[in-house]
Amino acid sequence: MMIRIEPDSDIAIYTQLTNQIIEGIAKGDIKPGDSLPSVRAFAADLGVNMHTVNKSYHELEKKGIIRIVPKSGAIINIQNGYDNELYTRLREGMKPQIAEAIVFGMSEKDIQNLVKSVVDEFKKSID
Repeated sequence: MMIRIEPDSDIAIYTQLTNQIIEGIAKGDIKPGDSLPSVRAFAADLGVNMHTVNKSYHELEKKGIIRIVPKSGAIINIQNGYDNELYTRLREGMKPQIAEAIVFGMSEKDIQNLVKSVVDEFKKSID
C-alpha cells in the first residue's frame, strides 16, 4: 500500500491517511484481516508525528473499519453490509460535495456520472 502525504494540502494529514487507507481497502490492496503497521513504525515510515497516525487509527476504529487490539495493533475489520446509521453518515458527508457541484452548475446527470466514474475506478482496481 502506497501512502502519499501532501504536507501543503488543506486536508489534515490524519484525514489524508485515513482516506488513503479506506481507498486501499476499496481497491482491494488491503483486505479484511490484514494488519496495519504499528503507530510508531507507520509514523516513522511516513515522516509524521505518532499522534497523527494514532488519530487516523482512532477515526478508522470509530467508523468500524479497523479493530485496535492492545499489543497486537490495528486489524482491518470490515463487516459486510451497512445499516441506517452508516447510510445517514455517508449521505451527510456527501452533501457538501454535491452542493458544491450544483453551485458550479453540474446537472443531476453530471453528478451521477461523476459518482459512477469513482465507483468504476474502484471496481477496476479489484478486477
